[in-house]
Amino acid sequence: MNAPLILASASAARASLLRNAGVNLEIIPARVDEDEVKIALRADGAPARDQADVLAEMKALAVSRSHPGALVLGADQILDQSGVTYDKPANRAEACEQLLALRGQRHDLLSAAVIARDGEPIWRHIGRARLQMRPFSEAFLDQYLDQMSDAVTQTVGGYMLEGLGAQLFARVDGDYFTILGLPLIETLEFLRMHGHLTK
Repeated sequence: MNAPLILASASAARASLLRNAGVNLEIIPARVDEDEVKIALRADGAPARDQADVLAEMKALAVSRSHPGALVLGADQILDQSGVTYDKPANRAEACEQLLALRGQRHDLLSAAVIARDGEPIWRHIGRARLQMRPFSEAFLDQYLDQMSDAVTQTVGGYMLEGLGAQLFARVDGDYFTILGLPLIETLEFLRMHGHLTK
């Protein structure tokens, strides 16, 4: 069996996607100050796509440098609504604020993946999905936040499409795995082409 792919992330969703797809996996979360990096990138006017890509690369490189020869996957997701980017809400009030801003609007989710070896990026991909939220009522929003509880702080936008969050949407265009946080199909293809999975 090949050495495990190292996932430089504490994301349970990404780990589950990879393991369910049969990837031998080790989890070593990267120590990267994401907030500081995002602040700097946004101050420089970096588009959402570049923000996601830079953060994914930083995570992959941070772990790769101390694990010679290993394939290390870094990933990041950014929500972009017409140039306004959103992070994971810190609490219920922030989740409510985000969802009200997104209500009835269209937004993009960009999921970046970067694989590094020996401290150098060797592959990258950015998936994009477009989602249209329905104009839900405030009564629904209160009910939704009650049912989701602390889970609303685990994803950008305060929703999980694989669960109750599906009720927030009128239309979803794009790859399901990208919405969950990882361009999985493209990642698996890279792993096959490099002998990490059976062709």
